[in-house]
Amino acid sequence: MEAVGYYNGTFGLPEEIKAPILDRAFYFGDGCYDATYLVNNKILFLEDHLDRFYNSMRLLRINPPCDRQKIAEILYQVADMYDGDTGFLYMQCSRGTGRRNHAFTPDMKSNLMIFLEPASLTPPEKTFKVVTAEDKRFLYCNIKTLNLLPNVLEVTKAQEAGADELIFHRGNIVTEMGHSNVSMIVGDQYVIHPFDDKILPGVAAKRHLCVLAESAGLTAVEREFSVTELMNADEVIISSSGTLCNRIVSVDGIPVGGKADQAFKALQKAAWDELKMYCGMNE
Repeated sequence: MEAVGYYNGTFGLPEEIKAPILDRAFYFGDGCYDATYLVNNKILFLEDHLDRFYNSMRLLRINPPCDRQKIAEILYQVADMYDGDTGFLYMQCSRGTGRRNHAFTPDMKSNLMIFLEPASLTPPEKTFKVVTAEDKRFLYCNIKTLNLLPNVLEVTKAQEAGADELIFHRGNIVTEMGHSNVSMIVGDQYVIHPFDDKILPGVAAKRHLCVLAESAGLTAVEREFSVTELMNADEVIISSSGTLCNRIVSVDGIPVGGKADQAFKALQKAAWDELKMYCGMNE
């Protein structure tokens, strides 16, 4: 099957699986999600993504549809039905199905949706041109919720402007990107916004680049930084599950970075070496 879907026990083509219109995901965006990649038939950093998925459910007071071992089994069932060995893997849990009412009951049975479709990781040589946008989202950004309308609007505007992505900022403080984390190299430091309620704790950034920084001769630092600091950084980096560690080369049409080539390439290599080892890939 070129793409595989799942909803509450039913497997099939994503466009053919049916869900009830009273699923709270439809009218409240009442749910959370996580996403990673299938690489060489291995689900990339699965435990890290399940940690974040279950933490999102906990913070939203959503009853997990099953234990994490069972979700892992379902994810690999989906992977086994898939034609390829590489793809984008999405999992979503809504609070449940019921009449439209803002208040929910604590015992609601949640709904689990999964799909896997063809996609590849961003190659390391790709560079990114981005624009900036005021961050108008609410303060639950640490939860991977379904409420992504500000991201949808701003990412579309960025693409219409010829950019690859966008960087959000609250006032002059950089937060994150439309669907990625932004970080920078300044001197001997790898700097990223604190993992508070203003940004999502990206698996690639928090669990991997912050740890791998030492191997590149850098010290990982979590602190707020301004748009001005970002523009003057030695390197500006985009990271996500599908874009492990890539260079941002311009912001709002102004060239940035390119001043710490050795440190950047060492960090990027460490990220890709870790992925290859995890997925059992040969050089």
